[in-house]
Amino acid sequence: MSTLSEIVEYTNDYLRVEEIEDWPNALNGLQIENSGKVTKIGAAVDVSTRVLTEAAKKNVDLLIVHHGLFWPGLQSVSGALRRQLKIAFENDIALYSAHLPLDLHSKVGNNAQLAAALGLKSTKRFLKEKGESIGVKAKVSVSRSALIRKLRTVLRGPVKTFNFGSSAPRRVGVVTGAAGSEIYRVAEAKVDTLITGEAPHWAAVAAEELGMNLILGGHYATETFGVKALATHLSERFKLPWEFLNFPTAL
Repeated sequence: MSTLSEIVEYTNDYLRVEEIEDWPNALNGLQIENSGKVTKIGAAVDVSTRVLTEAAKKNVDLLIVHHGLFWPGLQSVSGALRRQLKIAFENDIALYSAHLPLDLHSKVGNNAQLAAALGLKSTKRFLKEKGESIGVKAKVSVSRSALIRKLRTVLRGPVKTFNFGSSAPRRVGVVTGAAGSEIYRVAEAKVDTLITGEAPHWAAVAAEELGMNLILGGHYATETFGVKALATHLSERFKLPWEFLNFPTAL
C-alpha cells in the first residue's frame, strides 16, 4: 500500500511545487494530513463541504483539488472551515492542492490538457505569471466556428463568444480559469483568439478594440482537466483507483 508521504513527495517533485511561486493563499501541496494511508484518490476542482462529503461517501482518502481551503486568506476555524475540517478529520481524508503548478505543467496541466483536447499542435508556452509562462499558444488553420464547436464538445457545455477577430484565426491562446483580464498581454503575444474560462466586463470591450476573438468556456469547466490528468497519472503510478467528484459552480 502506498503511503501519503510517498505520494506527496512524488507529486511535489512532479509539479515542481517548491519552485513555482504562487499567490500565498494557494498554499500548494499538502493542506490536510491524514493517518498516512491512501487507498483511493479523489479529484475535484474546488474543495467544499459538498465535495468532502462526497469524498467520504466514495471512500476517498486523498483528495486532489485545484483551489484549496485557504483562498479567503487568514481566518478563524469556525463556520465553513470548521465544518470542512471536521469532515476531513472524521473520515481520514488528506487534501492536496495545486494551483499554478497544475495550470502550467507541460503534461497534466490545465492548459496543456485543454489544448490537446482541442487538437492544437506544436504549442508554445506564453504569458508569464509569477515568473513562469502559464498559457499555451499555437498556430492553427481552422475556422473560428469549427474551433468553437470543438470547444463546446470538449467542455460538454455552453461557450460564450465575442467574435471581434478573424473568422479564420491563425494564432490561438489557451489560458484556463479567469485569464480574460489578461487580454492586453495576450494580444502582445500576437494571439488573435483567446480561449479562457471567464473575463471581466471590460474585457469584451477590449476584445472589440483589439480586433480579437474572446471565447469563454467557464472557469470551472476549463479547469477540470488538470486534476483529472494528475489523478490519472498518480493512479497509474501508485496502482490506486481514482474518481472525479463533479460539482460545477456554473461560472
